[in-house]
Formats: sequence, structure tokens, C-alpha cells
Amino acid sequence: MFNLVLLGMNHKTAPVEIRERLAVSCQQHVSPLHLMPRLPHVDEMFFLSTCNRVEFLFTSRDHDLALAEVKTLLLDYLGNPPASLLEAHLYVHENLQAVQHLFRVSSSLDSMVVGEPQILGQLKAAYREATECHTVRVILNRLLHKSFSVAKRVRSETMIGSHAVSISYAAVELARKIFGELKGKRVLLVGAGEMAELAAEHLLAQGVRHMTVTNRTQERAFELARRFKADTIPFDHLGDGLRTTDIVLTSTGSPDPIVSYQNVKSRMRERRNRPLFFIDIAVPRDVEPKVNEIDNVYVYDIDDLQGVVDLNREDRKREAMKAEHIITEETLKFQNWLETLEVVPTIIALREKAETIRASELQRTFTQLPDLSLKERHAIEVLTGSIVKKLLHDPILFLKKKADRDSKELFVDYTQQLFNLSDGNGIASSSLTDSPVDAKNETKMLKNINK
Repeated sequence: MFNLVLLGMNHKTAPVEIRERLAVSCQQHVSPLHLMPRLPHVDEMFFLSTCNRVEFLFTSRDHDLALAEVKTLLLDYLGNPPASLLEAHLYVHENLQAVQHLFRVSSSLDSMVVGEPQILGQLKAAYREATECHTVRVILNRLLHKSFSVAKRVRSETMIGSHAVSISYAAVELARKIFGELKGKRVLLVGAGEMAELAAEHLLAQGVRHMTVTNRTQERAFELARRFKADTIPFDHLGDGLRTTDIVLTSTGSPDPIVSYQNVKSRMRERRNRPLFFIDIAVPRDVEPKVNEIDNVYVYDIDDLQGVVDLNREDRKREAMKAEHIITEETLKFQNWLETLEVVPTIIALREKAETIRASELQRTFTQLPDLSLKERHAIEVLTGSIVKKLLHDPILFLKKKADRDSKELFVDYTQQLFNLSDGNGIASSSLTDSPVDAKNETKMLKNINK
């Protein structure tokens, strides 16, 4: 019987310096998937590396030896730190726990920001690499495709990804609600710290192509502008930047307001009173509260956004509960599929033996009846094929029904003995994991058996 194992570390179990070390190592070295031939007890393997998690998902017939091999591989990539240091940060999930964990990862329930959409794309990219390296076959192939469909179902049946849960994201969502869409809008970022960087990422994702950055430290402004293909203006010329922009997002560390009432009031005449929106996520505030009194000027500060974030975080928790129910349901479905795998080799062997007997007897019959026409030969082939199919229907259906029982091994053994399916070692001659058939053909074969 094979084991399904997931070994990994993430933002909950390992500090950033450990995850960072492995992520950098994996970028500099050969992918772990290329080293799978060094892991004799690992049958299939999938590898996922992101800024917040590193995970190996693999199958094996010898759990302990395979796990030890993968841990050694992990230590090699980390530059062989003390094993005790690594062990403290690792988690291991087996069989259905591994399935459930993967479904939670793909659905973004295990992410640092629950509901973020990036992880599914990262999973798909990692899967493409595994298929190119030929390290996934029938079991992981099926499991990973299932994880994609589970993520899609969670997105379509819940609203887990529709609520902003970071200040920067909430600021951009607020701007989007104000304008309907942000394409064609001009944004001025005042400040070039982490909050501004996150906001720039979200703005870019929403279609903003006209961004300008200003910051007291000009080098930092240049760096952020280069990353997001934005323009820059000197910090002293902040007022000039108000003439053409639609949205001003401020996030400096200034102890005093940097946008005054008088400065904005004078610029509104030049703007011909075209609406101007300030989203001030700085503490202390960058924009004088009185600015909100100017006609066609709208100021939102961090308290306005924090209320939205807190409310949305609760909404996401409720949606996450719905998602967990979906994942439990899908995990049980996958369990049913896994349980059929143990009877599949016997079913294949039974069909192969019946087909071998049928072909042999047909050949003998056709030799004795050389005058049969092609039409008559075809009719006999169809007839015998139909008889064999109907005769095998009940024993195969019987095995499928017993697949989810603890006593299935006993029924498999009886079937092998009854039809003399052993290869001399008491094992059915066909095997899923040992067969040289590729993953695509194996999946097709399983679909035919499960009809």
C-alpha cells in the first residue's frame, strides 16, 4: 500500500530567515525534482516554494525511508544546518491529512492573508514544473488537478476573496469603489515605504498605469518608481503634483501634516474643481483634517479604512468556515477514489486474463474455420467480447463495492485466488505504481475502470 506524505514549513512554523534561506537555495541550485532519482523510496514528488512556504508532496510504499530521504534533501538545500534546528520548524501530514492540507493551501485558507489569490497560480506553476520533470503520475496528477478544482469551487461558492484585509488593499478597494474602475486614473504616491509598495502592487493589479512617486529620500522614490514603471517628482514639488492627479495616497512617517488646507485650496482652482481624493494611511496623519472641508475634495484616513478591514476580516472568517466545509467534503470524495486504487490492479489483471483467454480461443476457432468471412469473424469477436464483459461485470462491481471496507484486502486475495491471478508471488500481475505507463494513460485507464 502506498503512502501519501506532505513535508514542509510555512509562515506559521518557521521564521522568515529559515524560509528565506531555503527559497534562495532553491533558486540557486538544481530543482529538487531533478534529484528524485537519488530518492529510491519516493515514487512521485511535487515541490512548492513560495516566500511563505516550502513543501514536498510525495508518494511511497515505505513511509519511513522516503521521509528520511526527503528530509536529507531538504538539509542539503539549506546547507546542512543541524537537523534539530530544521526538525523544530517542519510539519508532516500523511494520507488524508495531506490531501486536506493541500486543498486548504490551494483555496488560500492556509495563507498569511486568507483569501489571497496568488497561491493558486504558484501551485499551477509548480505542477507544470513537476510534469516537465515527469515526477507526478496517476496519484499526484489526480490530486493536484483536484486541488485546482477545489480552489475554484471555494472561490465560486464563497466570498472569501472579496473582502480587503490589509490597509493598503482596503485603500485601493476604496478608490475602486469611488471611481468604478481605476484604468486611466492618475495616482500620486506620497511616501515609498512598505505600505506604499503594497498599495502600488494593488493599484497595478487594478489597471492603474499612471503612477507618480514622491518621497523625502529621492533614491527610495526612484527605486519604487523603477519597479512599478512610475514617474517621480521632488518632494518639495508635492503641491504641483496635485494639479493633475485623481487619487493621492499618503503613507509617510512625518510627525506633522505634509498636505495643508491652503495648499490644496489653491490647487483646486487650477484643477477647475475636478474631484480629488486623499487616502491617508499614515499615523500621524499626513493630510490636515480641514482639507476635507474643501468642495470636491474627499479625505479618508486610516480609521475609516481600519473599520472596513476589521469588518472584512470577520466576513472572511465566516466565508472561511464555508470553505472548510467544502474542503472536508472534497477530501472525503478523494478518499473514496484513493480506496479504489487498492482493487484496481486486481481488476486490471482480471480483465487482462479474460482478454488473453478470449483472444487465444478466438485464434484457435478461426484456425479451425478458415472459410469464415471478415464480417462473420467480426461478429464472433463482438459476441465473445460482450460475453466476457458481462461475465466480469459482477465480480468487478463486487470489488469496487468492497474498496472502501477494512476487509478489502481479504476480498482482493480471494478474487486473485479464485481466478488464479497471482504471478507466482501471490501478487496481481498488474500494478499502478510499478507500471511504465505514463500519467495520462494511467488516468485514462482509471476512468475506464471507474465507469
